[in-house]
Amino acid sequence: MIHKIIVPTPFAVGDVNTFLIKGDTLSLVDAGPKTPQAYEALKYGIQAAGYSMNDIEQVILTHHHPDHLGWFDAFDNARTLGHIYNEFWMTRDQSFFQFHDTFYHDRLVEEGVPEEYLNWVGKMKRSAELMGEGPLDIKLTEGDALPGHPGWSVLETLGHGQSHISLWNEDTRTMIGGDLVLGKVASNPLIEPPLDPEQGRPRSLLQYNESLKRLLTLPIDVIYTGHGDEVYNAHELIEKRLAKQHDRAMKVHAMLEQGPRTIFELTRELFPAVYEKELGLTLSMTIGQTDYLIDEGLALETQDAGGVLYYEKA
Repeated sequence: MIHKIIVPTPFAVGDVNTFLIKGDTLSLVDAGPKTPQAYEALKYGIQAAGYSMNDIEQVILTHHHPDHLGWFDAFDNARTLGHIYNEFWMTRDQSFFQFHDTFYHDRLVEEGVPEEYLNWVGKMKRSAELMGEGPLDIKLTEGDALPGHPGWSVLETLGHGQSHISLWNEDTRTMIGGDLVLGKVASNPLIEPPLDPEQGRPRSLLQYNESLKRLLTLPIDVIYTGHGDEVYNAHELIEKRLAKQHDRAMKVHAMLEQGPRTIFELTRELFPAVYEKELGLTLSMTIGQTDYLIDEGLALETQDAGGVLYYEKA
Protein backbone atom coordinates (compact mmCIF):
# COMPACT_ATOMS: atom_id res chain seq x y z
CA MET A 1 0.00 0.00 0.00
CA ILE A 2 1.22 3.50 -0.91
CA HIS A 3 -1.09 6.30 0.23
CA LYS A 4 -0.21 9.87 -0.78
CA ILE A 5 -0.81 12.77 1.61
CA ILE A 6 -0.53 16.26 0.11
CA VAL A 7 0.85 18.80 2.58
CA PRO A 8 0.98 22.61 2.15
CA THR A 9 4.29 24.48 2.42
CA PRO A 10 5.17 28.19 2.68
CA PHE A 11 7.70 27.77 -0.13
CA ALA A 12 7.49 28.73 -3.80
CA VAL A 13 7.56 25.03 -4.76
CA GLY A 14 4.02 24.67 -3.35
CA ASP A 15 2.61 21.50 -1.79
CA VAL A 16 4.85 18.59 -0.82
CA ASN A 17 3.88 14.91 -1.01
CA THR A 18 4.34 12.52 1.88
CA PHE A 19 3.53 8.82 1.66
CA LEU A 20 2.17 6.21 4.01
CA ILE A 21 3.59 2.80 3.10
CA LYS A 22 2.33 -0.40 4.73
CA GLY A 23 4.45 -3.52 4.89
CA ASP A 24 5.43 -5.37 8.03
CA THR A 25 5.70 -1.85 9.42
CA LEU A 26 3.61 1.32 8.92
CA SER A 27 5.95 4.03 7.69
CA LEU A 28 5.62 7.66 6.66
CA VAL A 29 7.99 8.84 3.95
CA ASP A 30 8.83 12.53 4.54
CA ALA A 31 7.06 14.81 6.97
CA GLY A 32 6.32 18.22 5.43
CA PRO A 33 7.55 21.54 6.90
CA LYS A 34 7.08 22.34 10.58
CA THR A 35 4.02 24.60 10.26
CA PRO A 36 0.60 24.21 11.93
CA GLN A 37 -1.03 23.85 8.49
CA ALA A 38 1.30 20.99 7.56
CA TYR A 39 0.64 19.22 10.86
CA GLU A 40 -3.12 19.34 10.33
CA ALA A 41 -2.75 18.05 6.76
CA LEU A 42 -0.58 15.14 7.94
CA LYS A 43 -3.00 14.28 10.76
CA TYR A 44 -6.01 14.44 8.43
CA GLY A 45 -4.30 12.39 5.71
CA ILE A 46 -3.21 9.67 8.12
CA GLN A 47 -6.74 9.49 9.56
CA ALA A 48 -8.22 9.33 6.04
CA ALA A 49 -6.10 6.23 5.45
CA GLY A 50 -7.54 4.63 8.57
CA TYR A 51 -4.69 5.26 11.01
CA SER A 52 -3.69 7.69 13.76
CA MET A 53 -0.45 9.57 14.38
CA ASN A 54 0.40 7.03 17.10
CA ASP A 55 0.16 4.17 14.59
CA ILE A 56 3.19 5.43 12.63
CA GLU A 57 6.15 3.17 13.42
CA GLN A 58 8.80 4.73 11.17
CA VAL A 59 9.45 8.07 9.50
CA ILE A 60 11.74 7.72 6.48
CA LEU A 61 13.40 10.89 5.14
CA THR A 62 14.29 11.24 1.46
CA HIS A 63 16.43 14.32 2.25
CA HIS A 64 17.03 17.13 4.71
CA HIS A 65 15.32 20.12 3.06
CA PRO A 66 12.73 21.81 5.33
CA ASP A 67 9.67 20.88 3.26
CA HIS A 68 10.53 17.21 3.90
CA LEU A 69 12.05 17.25 7.39
CA GLY A 70 9.51 19.22 9.44
CA TRP A 71 7.34 16.93 11.52
CA PHE A 72 9.49 13.79 11.75
CA ASP A 73 9.53 14.33 15.53
CA ALA A 74 5.71 14.46 15.87
CA PHE A 75 5.23 10.68 16.05
CA ASP A 76 5.69 9.36 19.58
CA ASN A 77 5.96 5.70 18.58
CA ALA A 78 8.12 6.09 15.48
CA ARG A 79 11.82 5.75 14.83
CA THR A 80 13.45 7.99 12.21
CA LEU A 81 15.45 6.67 9.25
CA GLY A 82 17.52 8.54 6.69
CA HIS A 83 20.94 9.37 5.26
CA ILE A 84 23.52 10.44 7.85
CA TYR A 85 23.69 13.97 6.36
CA ASN A 86 20.16 14.67 7.66
CA GLU A 87 21.45 14.51 11.21
CA PHE A 88 23.45 17.75 10.97
CA TRP A 89 20.17 19.58 10.50
CA MET A 90 18.05 17.41 12.80
CA THR A 91 20.39 17.90 15.76
CA ARG A 92 21.37 21.51 14.87
CA ASP A 93 25.03 20.50 15.12
CA GLN A 94 26.81 23.78 15.95
CA SER A 95 30.22 22.72 14.66
CA PHE A 96 28.56 21.81 11.37
CA PHE A 97 26.82 25.19 11.19
CA GLN A 98 30.13 26.98 11.79
CA PHE A 99 31.64 24.96 8.95
CA HIS A 100 28.46 25.62 6.92
CA ASP A 101 28.83 29.41 7.21
CA THR A 102 32.56 29.32 6.42
CA PHE A 103 31.89 27.02 3.44
CA TYR A 104 29.33 29.41 1.90
CA HIS A 105 31.41 32.52 2.61
CA ASP A 106 34.39 30.94 0.85
CA ARG A 107 32.22 29.86 -2.08
CA LEU A 108 30.78 33.38 -2.50
CA VAL A 109 34.31 34.83 -2.55
CA GLU A 110 35.41 32.21 -5.11
CA GLU A 111 32.37 33.01 -7.24
CA GLY A 112 33.33 36.70 -7.42
CA VAL A 113 30.26 37.87 -5.50
CA PRO A 114 30.56 41.56 -4.47
CA GLU A 115 30.90 42.31 -0.77
CA GLU A 116 27.39 43.77 -0.47
CA TYR A 117 25.96 40.30 -1.19
CA LEU A 118 28.05 38.36 1.32
CA ASN A 119 25.20 38.54 3.86
CA TRP A 120 23.66 35.72 1.81
CA VAL A 121 25.67 33.36 4.02
CA GLY A 122 23.02 33.84 6.71
CA LYS A 123 20.22 32.99 4.27
CA MET A 124 21.65 29.58 3.36
CA LYS A 125 20.38 27.82 6.50
CA ARG A 126 17.22 26.68 4.69
CA SER A 127 14.59 27.71 7.25
CA ALA A 128 15.97 25.47 9.97
CA GLU A 129 13.14 26.59 12.25
CA LEU A 130 10.77 24.62 9.99
CA MET A 131 12.64 21.37 10.70
CA GLY A 132 12.03 18.88 13.51
CA GLU A 133 14.70 18.15 16.12
CA GLY A 134 16.26 14.87 17.25
CA PRO A 135 18.73 12.23 16.07
CA LEU A 136 18.33 9.54 13.46
CA ASP A 137 17.51 6.12 14.87
CA ILE A 138 18.70 4.25 11.77
CA LYS A 139 21.15 5.54 9.16
CA LEU A 140 20.35 4.39 5.63
CA THR A 141 22.90 4.05 2.86
CA GLU A 142 23.27 2.62 -0.63
CA GLY A 143 21.97 -0.93 -1.02
CA ASP A 144 20.31 -1.23 2.38
CA ALA A 145 17.12 -3.24 2.61
CA LEU A 146 14.41 -0.91 3.90
CA PRO A 147 13.50 -2.09 7.43
CA GLY A 148 9.93 -3.36 7.70
CA HIS A 149 9.34 -3.33 3.94
CA PRO A 150 10.42 -6.54 2.18
CA GLY A 151 11.33 -5.93 -1.47
CA TRP A 152 12.24 -2.28 -0.95
CA SER A 153 15.85 -1.08 -1.01
CA VAL A 154 17.70 2.21 -0.61
CA LEU A 155 19.42 4.02 -3.48
CA GLU A 156 21.77 6.90 -2.69
CA THR A 157 20.75 9.54 -5.25
CA LEU A 158 22.76 12.63 -4.36
CA GLY A 159 22.65 15.92 -6.25
CA HIS A 160 19.52 17.81 -5.28
CA GLY A 161 20.73 17.33 -1.71
CA GLN A 162 23.77 15.75 -0.11
CA SER A 163 21.39 13.56 1.91
CA HIS A 164 19.12 12.44 -0.93
CA ILE A 165 17.96 8.83 -1.10
CA SER A 166 15.28 7.10 -3.15
CA LEU A 167 13.34 3.94 -2.30
CA TRP A 168 13.13 1.23 -5.00
CA ASN A 169 11.05 -1.90 -5.32
CA GLU A 170 12.30 -3.98 -8.25
CA ASP A 171 9.44 -6.49 -8.02
CA THR A 172 6.73 -3.85 -8.49
CA ARG A 173 8.98 -1.52 -10.56
CA THR A 174 8.00 1.29 -8.21
CA MET A 175 10.13 4.12 -6.82
CA ILE A 176 9.51 6.71 -4.11
CA GLY A 177 11.88 9.34 -5.43
CA GLY A 178 11.76 12.43 -3.22
CA ASP A 179 12.84 15.38 -5.37
CA LEU A 180 15.02 13.36 -7.74
CA VAL A 181 12.55 13.46 -10.64
CA LEU A 182 9.54 15.81 -10.68
CA GLY A 183 6.95 15.77 -13.43
CA LYS A 184 6.47 19.49 -14.12
CA VAL A 185 9.84 21.04 -13.25
CA ALA A 186 13.47 20.00 -13.09
CA SER A 187 14.95 19.67 -9.61
CA ASN A 188 17.75 22.07 -8.75
CA PRO A 189 21.11 20.51 -7.83
CA LEU A 190 22.06 22.77 -4.92
CA ILE A 191 25.55 23.63 -3.72
CA GLU A 192 25.80 22.29 -0.16
CA PRO A 193 28.68 21.63 2.26
CA PRO A 194 30.18 18.14 1.98
CA LEU A 195 29.62 15.44 4.57
CA ASP A 196 33.39 15.38 5.13
CA PRO A 197 34.99 18.88 5.25
CA GLU A 198 38.15 17.41 3.72
CA GLN A 199 36.28 16.46 0.52
CA GLY A 200 35.87 19.98 -0.89
CA ARG A 201 32.78 21.29 -2.67
CA PRO A 202 30.50 18.55 -4.01
CA ARG A 203 29.88 18.83 -7.78
CA SER A 204 26.12 18.75 -7.26
CA LEU A 205 25.03 18.85 -10.90
CA LEU A 206 27.43 16.05 -11.86
CA GLN A 207 26.13 13.99 -8.91
CA TYR A 208 22.56 14.72 -9.97
CA ASN A 209 23.19 13.74 -13.59
CA GLU A 210 24.72 10.44 -12.44
CA SER A 211 21.68 9.80 -10.24
CA LEU A 212 19.37 10.44 -13.21
CA LYS A 213 21.43 8.25 -15.55
CA ARG A 214 21.27 5.44 -13.01
CA LEU A 215 17.47 5.52 -13.24
CA LEU A 216 17.78 4.89 -16.98
CA THR A 217 19.18 1.45 -16.10
CA LEU A 218 16.19 0.50 -13.92
CA PRO A 219 12.86 -0.87 -15.25
CA ILE A 220 10.75 1.84 -13.60
CA ASP A 221 6.98 1.87 -14.12
CA VAL A 222 6.13 4.70 -11.70
CA ILE A 223 7.91 7.25 -9.50
CA TYR A 224 6.02 8.69 -6.54
CA THR A 225 7.48 12.20 -6.42
CA GLY A 226 8.06 14.75 -3.68
CA HIS A 227 5.96 17.36 -5.49
CA GLY A 228 3.17 17.03 -8.03
CA ASP A 229 1.80 13.95 -9.76
CA GLU A 230 3.38 10.54 -10.17
CA VAL A 231 5.78 10.12 -13.11
CA TYR A 232 5.04 7.20 -15.47
CA ASN A 233 7.36 8.09 -18.35
CA ALA A 234 10.54 8.36 -16.28
CA HIS A 235 13.07 7.33 -18.94
CA GLU A 236 11.67 9.67 -21.59
CA LEU A 237 11.48 12.56 -19.13
CA ILE A 238 15.03 12.00 -17.86
CA GLU A 239 16.43 11.93 -21.41
CA LYS A 240 14.73 15.27 -22.11
CA ARG A 241 16.00 16.79 -18.85
CA LEU A 242 19.59 15.71 -19.52
CA ALA A 243 19.43 17.12 -23.06
CA LYS A 244 18.00 20.42 -21.79
CA GLN A 245 20.72 20.69 -19.16
CA HIS A 246 23.37 20.14 -21.87
CA ASP A 247 21.80 22.95 -23.91
CA ARG A 248 21.95 25.28 -20.89
CA ALA A 249 25.62 24.45 -20.41
CA MET A 250 26.35 25.21 -24.05
CA LYS A 251 24.69 28.61 -23.59
CA VAL A 252 27.19 29.29 -20.78
CA HIS A 253 29.97 27.96 -23.05
CA ALA A 254 29.01 30.56 -25.66
CA MET A 255 29.13 33.29 -23.00
CA LEU A 256 32.80 32.41 -22.42
CA GLU A 257 33.59 33.75 -25.92
CA GLN A 258 33.93 37.15 -24.22
CA GLY A 259 36.91 35.91 -22.21
CA PRO A 260 37.32 34.69 -18.61
CA ARG A 261 34.20 35.18 -16.48
CA THR A 262 33.35 34.70 -12.81
CA ILE A 263 30.34 32.71 -11.62
CA PHE A 264 28.71 35.93 -10.41
CA GLU A 265 29.16 37.59 -13.82
CA LEU A 266 27.68 34.59 -15.59
CA THR A 267 24.80 34.37 -13.08
CA ARG A 268 23.91 38.04 -13.53
CA GLU A 269 23.75 37.52 -17.29
CA LEU A 270 21.82 34.22 -17.10
CA PHE A 271 19.28 35.38 -14.50
CA PRO A 272 19.08 39.20 -14.77
CA ALA A 273 15.56 39.44 -13.31
CA VAL A 274 15.95 37.13 -10.31
CA TYR A 275 19.61 36.76 -9.33
CA GLU A 276 19.40 39.32 -6.49
CA LYS A 277 16.27 37.75 -5.00
CA GLU A 278 17.41 34.13 -5.50
CA LEU A 279 21.18 34.50 -5.33
CA GLY A 280 21.94 31.16 -3.68
CA LEU A 281 19.81 29.19 -6.13
CA THR A 282 21.01 31.00 -9.26
CA LEU A 283 24.69 30.73 -8.27
CA SER A 284 24.17 26.98 -7.71
CA MET A 285 22.58 26.63 -11.14
CA THR A 286 25.42 28.53 -12.84
CA ILE A 287 28.25 26.69 -11.12
CA GLY A 288 26.57 23.43 -12.06
CA GLN A 289 26.95 24.35 -15.72
CA THR A 290 30.61 25.31 -15.38
CA ASP A 291 31.28 22.04 -13.50
CA TYR A 292 29.64 20.24 -16.43
CA LEU A 293 31.70 22.12 -19.03
CA ILE A 294 34.93 21.35 -17.17
CA ASP A 295 33.97 17.70 -16.85
CA GLU A 296 33.30 17.59 -20.61
CA GLY A 297 36.69 19.19 -21.34
CA LEU A 298 35.04 22.34 -22.73
CA ALA A 299 36.13 24.88 -20.09
CA LEU A 300 39.01 25.64 -17.76
CA GLU A 301 39.03 27.04 -14.22
CA THR A 302 41.74 29.38 -12.95
CA GLN A 303 42.11 31.30 -9.68
CA ASP A 304 43.50 34.78 -9.15
CA ALA A 305 45.58 36.01 -6.21
CA GLY A 306 42.42 37.11 -4.37
CA GLY A 307 40.93 33.61 -4.51
CA VAL A 308 38.35 34.40 -7.21
CA LEU A 309 37.74 31.66 -9.78
CA TYR A 310 37.53 32.46 -13.50
CA TYR A 311 36.15 30.27 -16.28
CA GLU A 312 37.22 30.28 -19.90
CA LYS A 313 36.91 28.09 -22.95
CA ALA A 314 39.27 25.12 -23.02
